[in-house]
Amino acid sequence: MKYVVILGDGMADYPVPELDGKTPLMVAHKPNIDRLCEYGELGLVKTVPDHLNPPGSDIANMSVMGYDPDKYYTGRSPLEAVSMGIELLPEELAIRCNIVNLSGDGPYESLVMADYSSDEITTEEARELVLFINEKLGSDILKFYPGVSYRHCMVLKAPGDIKLLCTPPHDISGKPISDYLPKGYMHDELLDLMKKSYELLSNHPVNLDRIRRGLKPANSIWPWGEGRKPFLSDFSEKYGIRGAVVSAVDLIKGIGICGGLKVLEVEGATGTYKTNFEGKAKAAFDFLMNDGDFVYIHMEAPDECGHRHEVKEKILSIEYIDSRVVGPLAKMLSDAGEDFRMLVLPDHPTPLVLRTHTHDAVPYIIYDSRNKTVLNPGAKYDERFAKATGNHVAKGDKLMDRFISVNSDE
Repeated sequence: MKYVVILGDGMADYPVPELDGKTPLMVAHKPNIDRLCEYGELGLVKTVPDHLNPPGSDIANMSVMGYDPDKYYTGRSPLEAVSMGIELLPEELAIRCNIVNLSGDGPYESLVMADYSSDEITTEEARELVLFINEKLGSDILKFYPGVSYRHCMVLKAPGDIKLLCTPPHDISGKPISDYLPKGYMHDELLDLMKKSYELLSNHPVNLDRIRRGLKPANSIWPWGEGRKPFLSDFSEKYGIRGAVVSAVDLIKGIGICGGLKVLEVEGATGTYKTNFEGKAKAAFDFLMNDGDFVYIHMEAPDECGHRHEVKEKILSIEYIDSRVVGPLAKMLSDAGEDFRMLVLPDHPTPLVLRTHTHDAVPYIIYDSRNKTVLNPGAKYDERFAKATGNHVAKGDKLMDRFISVNSDE
């Protein structure tokens, strides 16, 4: 038996005025996923407990992978640091460091969060900027490490009992930053770093070239998602199967590495809807045929569109996941004569009207290729049909147990 998780980050949504009160999942043309819906188990799962904030992809994906966030979660950035090859010491604090675009005139505190991704800056451009910042602002107690696109890491030597309060930049798109600056431990020092980065980056050649090309400059660092070195139990030991993750983002790779899963690198994987969907499906299939039994395919595109209020693009992202990943992968496995189970779900909602994440339960499907009986006649994969089933998994980390053991006869 082969097991495939299709994780469309942020796919779930609220009714959208531009869609006549429907959600992107209701509007999107997704015949392959809807077929799985008719033959599979459909319901809602609570991936982020209400008491954990913010309801981010770190907590949600850890939960979907079968790890209780109340037990294992130590912060977002440490998971990304693992993927980046950063060896964290017990006395070090990892902090996610976006390079963002701030707009406006006047003092730094009066600026506006114009774009948390700096127009989805390329990894090559961002690397040059982050290394420049490390050269100018790094020290014996603080270092900056380049990551992918706008997502980077800073590592700070800090005592174990500190409390640092930072806001994810995607939560404040279009808002003045004055009420969302760092609070707690070393907040004045962090703000000073942010101000200095703004001075340094505003006239950097990379940003001047971006401006000439009509793109937003990445003109400031933005720290958030702090945490200590993580530890996860081994996924393969827990479930008795060898597994891998496919993703463009360091967060998911880091969770996978910490859980003992193999990271499958895919050329052209970007974290947007302009990614190599086919490459992700092919990498998953090749691994399942040659190396293991479980693949976790993470696609960031719907989430990015939700944060940017890109309605058409969010629908398109869902349709791409259906037509370029779910359909082809299911066909390849069937043609190979493999029995398989497929779990389809988002990690959390990213409602277009809010442009950030919420704690709401999300729709899931557990499909088993051996089942030939229609279980949900006429059902579609969306929030409405999932709620109507009455199936509800109250604790997200239990869904993986359900997925791997459901109707199991192995």
